[in-house]
Amino acid sequence: MKFTVQKPIILASGSPRRQELLTLAGIPFDVQVSHAEEDIELIEQDFGRYVEQLAVKKASVVAENHPEALVIGADTIVVFEGAIYPKPSSAEQAVAFLKEFSGNTHSVFTGVCLLEGGKSKLFSVETKVTFRSIDEALLHAYVQSGDPMDKAGGYGIQTAGALLVEKIDGDYLNVVGLPLSKLVELLRKEGHIRLKEGEQFLDS
Repeated sequence: MKFTVQKPIILASGSPRRQELLTLAGIPFDVQVSHAEEDIELIEQDFGRYVEQLAVKKASVVAENHPEALVIGADTIVVFEGAIYPKPSSAEQAVAFLKEFSGNTHSVFTGVCLLEGGKSKLFSVETKVTFRSIDEALLHAYVQSGDPMDKAGGYGIQTAGALLVEKIDGDYLNVVGLPLSKLVELLRKEGHIRLKEGEQFLDS
């Protein structure tokens, strides 16, 4: 499956997982890594708005140099008991994160921004993830693999981190890093992509 684009699409993310998902969808795009500072204030525990604003900031930095393109920004966070769990800074921190998640349910939020000509469309998605009660041997073996170190919350559901997960409630790909189905739906609705010749772009 391949989509046709109305104008160049740039993904403002260095995440290989997001790049793989857009490629999977058949959307042609370029990558421009955003180096925006993640200094957005969390207000009233509104994590959905928080990740949306992070996505806006990432997209805006890239859009400044690419006014001709549609820029997609995205940001994913892991939240447990009102606290945000970032990428672990050490193996010890990864162990600590996963021990807290063990036997409990946490949330994964991804915010997405479509930015074009100074105008943005935003949405966020929450998926609830329930971990099994993790035994020490499995926990330490997973952390020693190195897989947790570049992932928010210290695990990847698309890699061996799946062994820690009992169930999810919501969009699986949102946990991977991009709610692909909702993103493609919005891109089509806004006329940025089309699937076949019969579909018209908004300004056609």
